[in-house]
Amino acid sequence: MKTIVVTGYKPMELGIFKNDDPKVEIIKTAIKKRLIALIDEGLHWVLISGQMGVELWTGEIILELKEEYDIKLAVLPPFSNQQSRWPDAMQHTYEFIIEQCDFYKEIYEKEYDGPYQFRARDQFFVEHSEGCIMLYDEETPGSPQYFLKLIKKYKEHHTYELLFITPLDLDETVEEIRLTNPDYWTQ
Repeated sequence: MKTIVVTGYKPMELGIFKNDDPKVEIIKTAIKKRLIALIDEGLHWVLISGQMGVELWTGEIILELKEEYDIKLAVLPPFSNQQSRWPDAMQHTYEFIIEQCDFYKEIYEKEYDGPYQFRARDQFFVEHSEGCIMLYDEETPGSPQYFLKLIKKYKEHHTYELLFITPLDLDETVEEIRLTNPDYWTQ
């Protein structure tokens, strides 16, 4: 795969209300691990809409990985000023990411007008990528369920790779982090 979408939950859906919540680091570590494996296999572009949560964290990860890997980030929000009602810290992160990304374009160059803008974003993403990494738990569908339904329908007639990061993957990441902590071995 040369181009993928990364998406998943918003922070509130994960019970995360602060950027310094330890869960954020676990999620970012799991995403980073998956991205590095794909970069090693030839991944060139990562597409996000820049929504809060998994997508913004992915943007931060890609900007970090750019120092070591040949990877590009495209931010394609569904409409103008999607961040206008977000908490200040999230707005600053979003603005930093769009300043540093390799490509930025709004799907609709106007303010929020209706849910059709999200559907158009999702359709664009599926048609312009070869796969998706999605942080998802079948027991808690949340906002990613709509994109997942579109991917499943698209896969009926197209080749499209869908990779999940599940709660089990996050548990394994927690264990890996714990085992790499030198203090763990001296207790």
